[in-house]
Amino acid sequence: MLHTSHLFAADQTHCSFADLPSGFYTRLAPRPLTQPQLLHANPAAAALLGLPESVLRTAEFLDLCAGNAQLPGITPLATVYSGHQFGVWAGQLGDGRAHLLGDVQGPLGVQEIQLKGSGRTPYSRMGDGWAVLRSSVREYLASEAMAGLGIPTTRALALVGSQDRVARETLETAAVVTRLAPSFVRFGHFQHWARSAAQQEILLEYVVSHWFPDCFEGTASQPDWPATACRLLKEISQRTARLMAQWQLVGFCHGVMNTDNMSILGLTLDYGPYGFMDAFQANHICNHTDTMGRYAWNTQPAVAQWNLTRLAESLLCLGCAATDLEAALAGFESTFLQAYHAGLAQKFGLPDWRPEDAVLGDDWWALLHAQQADFTLAFRYLSRVDTRLDDWLALFPQPDAARAWLARYQARLADSSQPAAQRSDGMDQANPLYVLRNHLAQQAIQAAQQGDTSEIDRLMDLLQHPYTERPGLASYARPPSADAPALVVSCSS
Repeated sequence: MLHTSHLFAADQTHCSFADLPSGFYTRLAPRPLTQPQLLHANPAAAALLGLPESVLRTAEFLDLCAGNAQLPGITPLATVYSGHQFGVWAGQLGDGRAHLLGDVQGPLGVQEIQLKGSGRTPYSRMGDGWAVLRSSVREYLASEAMAGLGIPTTRALALVGSQDRVARETLETAAVVTRLAPSFVRFGHFQHWARSAAQQEILLEYVVSHWFPDCFEGTASQPDWPATACRLLKEISQRTARLMAQWQLVGFCHGVMNTDNMSILGLTLDYGPYGFMDAFQANHICNHTDTMGRYAWNTQPAVAQWNLTRLAESLLCLGCAATDLEAALAGFESTFLQAYHAGLAQKFGLPDWRPEDAVLGDDWWALLHAQQADFTLAFRYLSRVDTRLDDWLALFPQPDAARAWLARYQARLADSSQPAAQRSDGMDQANPLYVLRNHLAQQAIQAAQQGDTSEIDRLMDLLQHPYTERPGLASYARPPSADAPALVVSCSS
């Protein structure tokens, strides 16, 4: 296999996960794409690796992102993990269609490079290990949309397509997404070793030494692993709680919050049947496969808490007391509410959050739910109701109910001495105008399937700056038209 010796300096690459015992992974090369084509590269993500934009147009970069090359001296690997899927223990899972190429020391720290859709591994179970262009475009755009919103996420470096055929509901073309993260370790990695104290200790030491050194308890000669595990669990719980608040405040639904899709760093991980809501429904289900509504919008914080409890259970083998683990998780709700209320105050243009504001907030969601108002525009247009009231009221089929809520909201604003123009500008920085609506992603997919990547270009530019209005692009802020066909996304998306 080729080596990408000219992309990175010799001392810039490593693979820290490969320092773990061999039972944690399997070394194997990706499946190379036939006649790969670079459909898109992301300079913003490349900068995290210290790569100049000019490098993204080289054959060497394409070879790396297509699975035809590897980092110098590093054999790619797939990691093993386990987990709960839709609330049911699924046993051993793992990187069924992903290959970790290694780590790169960038200007802002280490980033792991991983290919998704790069072929079968020992953990593929019945899958073929490939990804299709449709799902790859969705992941590529979604991760950058979340980054633009300031929400912790994996990043998308490149999108590579080919004419290789993949059988799904129909025959589709294969594609690979190259993604970046400081670490791709998941809750499921710890769950996999829930019955092996020795292996769990090795994983704990690895994670803490690389990403959570402040959680270490004890001394170098006498580490206190139970205490360390509890401190780590508390930190992961708090990061996850804040992430859930951010998801809720932009109307993002993950769609498949299995424990193996939860990041120990509090990143949004694995974009499959996700969705940004158009018409608001508190119990909105974005994943057609989720027939029971387990991962609806209004259940996401509770599901995250349930997943954290499963993570905590996996740490019992280290000798952690159940009461200590429970204490480590006890702050989840307060952390979530603090982040949620602070974020909602910013979106409403309130200088602070008061306990009595909870009723105003609850009634806001009830109003949006009853009238199925557009999530994103209802917030965005609220900042300009003083001068563009009709635009905001047009979002509500029964405007009298909206007027009644608005009167209460404006009475609350009267308590603030903040100038109206300053408040409106602040609200526009908290309420995006552009989000990755499903119909926009579908437009980009359909164009890309015809060899046209201009929609990916346009969406990447908009979504990386979602709070800034662009002249001539008003259609990208609108929900789908009433006569547009309904789009269904599922676990195969």
